[in-house]
Amino acid sequence: MTTKMRSEISEQPAALRDTLDALLPRVEEVRRLAGETRQLLFVARGTSDNAAMYGRYLIEARAGRLCSMGAPSIATTYRSRLDLDGVLAVGLSQSGRTEEIVETLDWAKSCGAKTLAITNGGPASPLAEIADLALCTLAGEEKAVPATKTYTTQLAALAVLALGLGADVNADDLQRVPDAVEKLIDDPGDLGAVVEGLADKPGVVVSGRGLAFSTALELALKLKEACYLHAMGLSYADLLHGPIAVVDEDTPAILVAAGEGPTLPGTVALAERVTGAGAAAYGVGGGTALAAAATAALNGPDLPEWVAPMGLIVPGQLLTEALARRLGIDPDAPRGLKKVTQTD
Repeated sequence: MTTKMRSEISEQPAALRDTLDALLPRVEEVRRLAGETRQLLFVARGTSDNAAMYGRYLIEARAGRLCSMGAPSIATTYRSRLDLDGVLAVGLSQSGRTEEIVETLDWAKSCGAKTLAITNGGPASPLAEIADLALCTLAGEEKAVPATKTYTTQLAALAVLALGLGADVNADDLQRVPDAVEKLIDDPGDLGAVVEGLADKPGVVVSGRGLAFSTALELALKLKEACYLHAMGLSYADLLHGPIAVVDEDTPAILVAAGEGPTLPGTVALAERVTGAGAAAYGVGGGTALAAAATAALNGPDLPEWVAPMGLIVPGQLLTEALARRLGIDPDAPRGLKKVTQTD
């Protein structure tokens, strides 16, 4: 039986094409709104928060704008007032109906920020309606609880945001993303070996750095929510500052990297260190260098580093779905979770 999650993973190339077709013509709208600002504040929870981490690294590294990850409780629980003049507040919510995110974006506007929404909920969703500008993704209805196509289309919207902020990138690279994702769905690499390697393990460390850090966080979240693993998502810089002590025969590492970029050599070196200590290291992306250093490897996309995260997560999604089934878990409906989570 094909799970909803597996079907929705397969829908990502079309969802990305539709989203990019809709949003790329709106770069100038983003430029006009952002022209009145000097820094960004991201407001999100869960998977959307992981997507925002991609936006942070992309915009700081390629557009030269300072970005911060917002704490919604400052608005909703502490009810503090901040001076947000000159800030572009970006609220991300797949449904556009998460009350905490809607309230926080509205709070940011009342504190002087310009506001932008990224949502799959459409222009009539509460988040889109309160924002100065809404970038609505076109992923279609997502029925499985673990987010797949809504996550990758959020990354596409953030890439469009980066273009509007003047990112030093080649916009044509975005047109290559759907085909690269399609190729990964057809050939994710040594999926069976990684599934079997994790099937009897209670936990795993998932690590990447820079633009790949968002992928590490998102894959760790997927393994927690759909496979019930104790999965820790970390920058490899933070991993080396102590937590690497937990990596052993019972706690393997999944290491994520684009096929190019300044963080690739460090990721390869970490894989060599992990396997040299007798633990398993599973690669995701990183080209032939990471695959050669790893115990087993999943393929990455043939894409430049700045757009690679849209493809890097896909083999991780396939791993999560396959491992859940291997463990006898229904990945479409993990225990204790709903599609829209409300927090105070």
